[in-house]
Formats: sequence, C-alpha cells, structure tokens
Amino acid sequence: MAKNIKVAAAQLSPIFLDKEKTVKKACAAILEAGENGANLIVFPEAFIAGYPDWVWLIPNSKGADLNELYLKLVENAVSVPDDSTVKLCESAKTAGINVVIGMHERNVETSNASLFNSLLFINDKGTILGKHRKLIPTGGERLIWSQGDGRTLSSYNTSVGKIAGLICWENFMPLARNAIYELGTQILVSPTWDKSPNWIQTMQHVAREGGLFVISTCMALRKNDIPDEYGFKKLYPEDREWINVGNSSIIAPNGKILAGPLEAKEGILYADINLQDIIKAKRMFDVVGHYSRPDVFNFKVNKPNKT
Repeated sequence: MAKNIKVAAAQLSPIFLDKEKTVKKACAAILEAGENGANLIVFPEAFIAGYPDWVWLIPNSKGADLNELYLKLVENAVSVPDDSTVKLCESAKTAGINVVIGMHERNVETSNASLFNSLLFINDKGTILGKHRKLIPTGGERLIWSQGDGRTLSSYNTSVGKIAGLICWENFMPLARNAIYELGTQILVSPTWDKSPNWIQTMQHVAREGGLFVISTCMALRKNDIPDEYGFKKLYPEDREWINVGNSSIIAPNGKILAGPLEAKEGILYADINLQDIIKAKRMFDVVGHYSRPDVFNFKVNKPNKT
C-alpha cells in the first residue's frame, strides 16, 4: 500500500464547446500537475467540452435552438478511443500521472448520436483503464444525456491505490455509494457541477461513511467563457460574472477538508494523502466490513452482458 501520495483537483474552465482546444488545455494541466509532483489529477464533470447549462434556461418548446446546441455538443463529444483520448494518454504517460476526466461521450456502440455523461480513467503509463457513465442525469440534464448502467460501476487498481468515480448527484444515491465501497475503493473521484455549501457537506459525509479520500472537482465557468454566438448567454442576468464558482475540494477519510474549497477562480488544488489513514478511519466504522451485517442485508449490482 502506497503511503504518501499527492493528488490534484483541476478547477479549470473548458474552451466552451471546442473539444480540440479543451483537450489541449487538459493536457497542459496534466503536465503541470506532473511537474508539481502529483500522482493523480481529477478534472470536472463534462470538462470536454463544457457543461450544457442551457438545459436550465431554455424550455423544451424551443426545439430549433436546442437542436443546434445538441448538434454542437455531439460534434465536440469524445469517442473512446479517438484522437482526443490518444492525446490525453500521451500526456498522462509523459507526466507519469493518473488522470480522471469528465466528458461528453458518444454511444459509439450503436447510433453514435446519443451522449453519456462519462468519466475516463487513464493510468500513469498512458493506458485507458475504463470509463464510468453517469447512472441518472438530473432534471433538465435528461434532455441531453442517456442513462448509464451497472457495467461501469467499477474501481481500478493504480499506482495510487484503488480509484472509482461517481458523478455529481450520483453521490446522493446510497446504493451507488455502497457499490463503490464494496469495490474496496480508496480514492473516490466526484466531479460535479454542484458548487453549493451543502455539496461540500455531502462530500465530507461520503468520505466519513466510506472511509476513503474524496476528490470533488467542479468547473469554474464565467459568463464570458461562453462565446457570444450562443444565444442562451443573453438569458443570464446582465451583471452576472460567474456561472459556476467551483468550490472544488479534497477531503480525508475523517471528513477533514485537506484543500479548498477554491472559489471563483481557476486553479489546481493539491493535497498530500496517506492511504494508511483509511485503515485508521475504519477502526470504528467500516461500512462494508465489520459494520456491513450481510446476515441482515443483501446487495447486488446488475451488470448486463451487452457490450
């Protein structure tokens, strides 16, 4: 078990709806984090190539507007693998760092025209370990993203321990969390769009409940980061500067905030962690160990055979 590890949360703004430029920015951040000694870097939800905040602004009756935005979103989504993933893997290998990055992912296995809200996991050798597709989009997000399934509820053995991910409000789902805990996860990455104080409290609870480290990474996005060509930009209040202030944080198994929250600025948060703190945290409460009561509860994740 690796003891001393440096992890990073990349609270950055994407180049809105521009996959190529956003990937370039991500690669630069990967190299920067590697130079600063980080062993793992986590990017925000839907970082490639931007969170579709218009779902909370434009009513579904505006079909023509939504169609154009969706087209742009799909054109700038990631296929796994593609040229974008090749560049990310090359940067991870060069920097010698594990990478988890949020993205819009095309459903290449069928129509190639629907999208998932996904996380891509890359190890420090530049190898794709796998991906996680968000199980259930929230509210207006359901007009954009398909539903994931149990096949991508996985953890991955890396040079920094066992890593798994839940996206945004998936972290509110007790059974999804339990699935992650049962996998022996040591570092839970939780990319999100939620910037609220309540979210940080949730992350602290999850860290304590699971007895693991949590890296919550949120996108910092200004109104000026959205090009004027996208008409929904005018729907924000005229004096509004920040669409999302971020509030990314890194949290220890005892619920203590180790870094952050970082508010209203771009930046990369760093924290030194020791995986032995996980064992110390589980002495009194191990949710899938001595506290699990398998004689009382049964738990199963359905994993369809379809590939």
